[in-house]
Amino acid sequence: MFITGSMNQTWQMHAISQHLPEYDCWFSQFFTDSHVYNWLIKHTPIAKKTIFSGQFKENSEKYLRAQNLQIDYQAKKNNYDLIVYCSDLHIPKRLQQNKIVWVQEGMTDKFTLLSRLVRALNISPMFAGGTSLNGSSNICDVYCTGSEGYKQQFIKLGTDADKIIITGIPNYDNIEQFLDNDFPYKDYVLVATTDMRETFRMENRPAFIRKAVEIANGRKLLFKLHPNEKFERAEAEIRKHAPAGTLIYRTGNTNHMIANCSELITQYSTVVYVGLALGKKVHSYFKLDELKRLAPLQNEGASALNIANICKGFLQPAAKEEYLHDTPSLMAANWL
Repeated sequence: MFITGSMNQTWQMHAISQHLPEYDCWFSQFFTDSHVYNWLIKHTPIAKKTIFSGQFKENSEKYLRAQNLQIDYQAKKNNYDLIVYCSDLHIPKRLQQNKIVWVQEGMTDKFTLLSRLVRALNISPMFAGGTSLNGSSNICDVYCTGSEGYKQQFIKLGTDADKIIITGIPNYDNIEQFLDNDFPYKDYVLVATTDMRETFRMENRPAFIRKAVEIANGRKLLFKLHPNEKFERAEAEIRKHAPAGTLIYRTGNTNHMIANCSELITQYSTVVYVGLALGKKVHSYFKLDELKRLAPLQNEGASALNIANICKGFLQPAAKEEYLHDTPSLMAANWL
């Protein structure tokens, strides 16, 4: 069973499953068994901005159907030998009895005072209001992470070191491929926004836009909006505070846009790693030294296979060594 969420998470889960053709693979959107949470998901607009529902669930299931993949929403049709999770911020208790592999999606949010408070009170990490505590629950059996930097971060936040294997992150492990693209513009300053307001975090968007204009210093600006944003509001703000002729994209291949830009401006977005890997000058709300320390492993697109090999080792323990023979020793050291 593969648990999906955002489209990035869904693509990653599909990529891993493609290396497991001999297994009966099923998919479900991120879900809860809590009656209270399910009531909130059904009756409040807040939940529609999370991976529990709304456009996240609609887009994910649309993709799964288009790929002719098997859907078992809430994992009720079958008993599963292994669960592959995209987030450990919430795992229903009945699934915690299963073997679980966790896969890092991308960047985690900044650890804040709220994150610290949630941990101190021992309440659900979902209440931290973002992904700052993703990867730190220590519930899963194996944690597949993108780099040594992230491994150390998750250890510091409470996950056992011997559970963590550096596999790389699917979708962010072969950045050079994005240089070959047909995006029509080049040599602009790209601004990749974040859905901070939609996920209940403070943001001064007009000030951020004005700062981007200052950095561009007369160069062409292109804004790529986060798919979870309120597009009309975001576009109105850009038109008000950015020069005429500024380009705005709601959709499109962000990686191709980064490959063709001359400079990248982000807030809290994993795409900053694309810019760093391609040698772009980047701006972020995170410190650049920290981003370079955390940057995902570049392994020519092998991350999905590495994770699939770990899944096979779990499903056929006697064959661990055979399945992991192509996995670099750094990744397999704690597993074999």
